[in-house]
Amino acid sequence: MRTSPYPVEHAAYLQALTENNPLGIVVLDVQHRVLMCNPAFETLFGYQQSEILGADLDSLLAPHGSMKEAAALTRRSNAGHVVREKAKRLRSDGSLVDVQILGVPISADGKLIGSFGMYEDITERRRAQAQQNLLLREMNHRVKNLFALSSSVVSLSALSAETPDELASAVCERLRALARAHTLTLAKPSDGGNQTEPSTTLHALVRAITAPYADCSGGRRIAVTGADVPITGRAMALFALLLHEFATNAAKYGALSTPSGCIAVACSEQSEEFTLVWTERGGPAILEQPTSEGFGSLLARATVKSNFGGELARDWRPEGLVIRLAVRRDRLSM
Repeated sequence: MRTSPYPVEHAAYLQALTENNPLGIVVLDVQHRVLMCNPAFETLFGYQQSEILGADLDSLLAPHGSMKEAAALTRRSNAGHVVREKAKRLRSDGSLVDVQILGVPISADGKLIGSFGMYEDITERRRAQAQQNLLLREMNHRVKNLFALSSSVVSLSALSAETPDELASAVCERLRALARAHTLTLAKPSDGGNQTEPSTTLHALVRAITAPYADCSGGRRIAVTGADVPITGRAMALFALLLHEFATNAAKYGALSTPSGCIAVACSEQSEEFTLVWTERGGPAILEQPTSEGFGSLLARATVKSNFGGELARDWRPEGLVIRLAVRRDRLSM
């Protein structure tokens, strides 16, 4: 008869497996009351095993308003089904955690005697997925804007071009300017393969983003004045997106949608605050303020508040839109 190669009882291995498992493990009776849990479960939810022995797991972990959902999982487990779900569960301190749940019924002699649950913290996975979804939405938004901007470049170039060759040259130059502006928002690889953060000044960034529309009938249609400050890395990329949004909307609906429209960009510093005022003139008259904001405007407002600790306000004057952007000075070098 073969003998086990292990020098200790199987129970010891099971105990070691449970105690050292990085996933939260809990064993329940048929009433879904806690019989035991491992250290990872204690860490995940903030309870000591001695505190929760005999407690109903649904009442313990289900967030307010989700008892029906938790009870449904229990019924499925008690019916002998393996349960796989993603859900929010309540910690002892009242905070919520996103978890992947695996519930396995336990039977003996054909009779259900309890269940075995495993909980994996997927908070970071969910956060990363949400960030990825936002980036995908932003990519889709920027691609659509790029097509709209390119169309405006062609239309405006056609108004001043006298020959097909002149039109082609003007369009190509403006599209190349768009490409140069886009390049400013990208990190550049170093010789070692790592990403190095580009840096520039705010005035240079404004000029790069608005370069496709900078000249009109021999004159400058976009003037940048006032304080100039350095801007680096992630702050530069975020600020470029904001300016891109301003310029795109101006090209679609505002001062840059007409041949004679112009924009004044005035920058100033005061204490710890940096302010940029974007003033449009010469575009279509604004008869009324828009009643809703598009995705780009909502994203811009959220970006200013969350990343720059600042405020973004729009004043829809009849003669043209005025945008006031105020940010914390130290956030321009983050």
